[in-house]
Amino acid sequence: METHVYNQTADDEDQQAVRRIQRLSLHLTPLARPSSDENQLQLLTCARAKLNVSTSLLSGYMRGKHREIQEEVYQYFNSRPDLQTPVEISMDEHRELCMRQLLGLVREAGINPFKYVLEDPAKYFAIVEAAGSVDMSLGIKMGVQYSLWGGSVLNLGTKKHKDKYYDGIDNLEYPGCFAMTELHHGSNVQGLQTVATFDPITDEFIIDTPNDGAIKWWIGNAAVHGKFATVFAKLMLPTHDMKGVSDMGVHAFIVPIRDMKMHHTLRGIEIHDCGHKVGLNGVDNGALRFRSVRIPRDNLLNRFGDVSQDGKYTSSLPSIGKRFAATLGELVGGRVGLAYSSVSVLKIAVTIAVRYSLLRQQFGPPKQPEISILDYQSQQHKLMPMLASSYAFHFATLHLVEKYSEMKKSHDEQVVGDVHSLSAGLKAYVTSYTAKSLSLCREACGGHGYAAVNRFGSLRNDHDIFQTFEGDNTVLLQQVAADLLKQYKEKFQGGTLAVTWNYLRESMGTYLSQPNPVTARWEGEDHLRDPSFQLDAFRYRTSRLLQSVAVRLRKHSKTLGSFGAWNRCLNHLLTLSESHIESVILAKFIEAVQSCPEGNTRAALKLVCDLYALNRIWNDIGTYRNVDYVAPNKAKAIHKLTEYLSFQVRSVAKELVDSFDLPDHVTRAPISMQSEAYSQYTQYVGF
Repeated sequence: METHVYNQTADDEDQQAVRRIQRLSLHLTPLARPSSDENQLQLLTCARAKLNVSTSLLSGYMRGKHREIQEEVYQYFNSRPDLQTPVEISMDEHRELCMRQLLGLVREAGINPFKYVLEDPAKYFAIVEAAGSVDMSLGIKMGVQYSLWGGSVLNLGTKKHKDKYYDGIDNLEYPGCFAMTELHHGSNVQGLQTVATFDPITDEFIIDTPNDGAIKWWIGNAAVHGKFATVFAKLMLPTHDMKGVSDMGVHAFIVPIRDMKMHHTLRGIEIHDCGHKVGLNGVDNGALRFRSVRIPRDNLLNRFGDVSQDGKYTSSLPSIGKRFAATLGELVGGRVGLAYSSVSVLKIAVTIAVRYSLLRQQFGPPKQPEISILDYQSQQHKLMPMLASSYAFHFATLHLVEKYSEMKKSHDEQVVGDVHSLSAGLKAYVTSYTAKSLSLCREACGGHGYAAVNRFGSLRNDHDIFQTFEGDNTVLLQQVAADLLKQYKEKFQGGTLAVTWNYLRESMGTYLSQPNPVTARWEGEDHLRDPSFQLDAFRYRTSRLLQSVAVRLRKHSKTLGSFGAWNRCLNHLLTLSESHIESVILAKFIEAVQSCPEGNTRAALKLVCDLYALNRIWNDIGTYRNVDYVAPNKAKAIHKLTEYLSFQVRSVAKELVDSFDLPDHVTRAPISMQSEAYSQYTQYVGF
């Protein structure tokens, strides 16, 4: 028995010695790397040469089954030049044109988005994306009518509301508004001050704006076209005790604001125009004040809480907090739509900038023809990572739409929580990135990018508000951070993790140990382009940030309290959220590459995915160097490979932007035309 134990111990020691020798040999020859699988090597080999990319195959893979409905939207507006938005247009003219565009799409072209809001959300978002590509104001006005006003009736109301309002919302006889934001309260919906007091004698709610700070502000469709508004207000019930009224929390109410026939403003309602905005002037934003406006009890959208004729409140949810969470959870579609539409804006801007950069020639070797400005490394550095990001965001937001559609069908609590955080994070991250990229695209196109006809100004101005509405981006990123910390706590209490955070289960153990000094030195191309390395790097960073901010919050809360500690760590928390969202985006991009059935198409996507991943790692290389995750030689190799991949992506840049499948009549910028761009540009100014 003792001999057996001795022999086993000796064997273990021999094996440990062999492992130590292997690890030492890897230190001495850091390029040694276990070979990747054949498929991986094949992709790398294809990417080294000029790829033969089929635009139709790549476009078909990206756009999927809703390509046809988008083509219908594009073709309708191409057939109606009178409905195309001119470069110079007044605010009043733009508002009327935008309404005619929406009416034409619904009543003439027969494209009815409303039925897809619940039935097929992916198809609904595809229609909104196409409409927004034609005119961003049209996309937003459509979203206000069908996703916000119509969506509030579908998601917060019950059968009686759907029976009464569905057809009118669908055919635009009932244009409406979504009156949530107040002058003093935007993101803090629980702090809204508008009140709805129940009067049991008349069986009505009385809607009141108690002070100027409670005026409903920036309400789309309110200034000109809206006839109804979904008004968010605190539901107050009369009581028999000393309090007089009882606050049941924020609820939603349908409030008529204009006469159906004459369109006059109704009694007790004040409507003022918010005026000319930085962008989206085709949307008529207004401000609403309510002075003892009476509405029937049935106008309470009562899915999560109801009031009987005798003033009794009932709800399937036990607390104000639960009801509030359920209400906002049903309205998450707005964020999903904004994230999805923001990617569309990025695609348009990148398409214009890349096509112009291929067209425009400048300087070159002595006594040689001038070269395309996209052949300059500096231009590639500006535009190629952005092109890669637009692909990455495309697949990430497609995943978000799929999860949202699943949530609408299953109502599974875990999926609801997953979609809430994912939509908040992607909306914040994608819209912030797109806003910065629009300015960079303008700069990359020089003076011609400054011409209004080439669209960068209008795209930038129209998109700018995406960072603020449907939740301010900084607030949304804090929601993601709070959820990450909750999941972190769940992990150590043995709870289940939501689907999106599954990688944290492994990361809390594996990624937070000391970085491997061997892999920190690997610098071979096959290793750096291995998706497992890229994803591990993203997740390692997220896990480090999560653990360190949890420790900091615990420490500061002892002296500053929970709010003070949160504020002290706020920048750290925002960085954590962005890192997590980048991890999710990369994971979905890798999945899309691996699922692509056609070889060259897959190789092109792999090339773009590698650029996205390595460019992000290089942009935050200081973080990886500080924790010795990446050795100096490896950091240098990442930088060199990122530049090389930008050069490689440049060789297929035309095919990549063509695969967005945006016709010239949609991009509209003369400098982005696929033929005779300069000719059309000069004709525009009168030559």
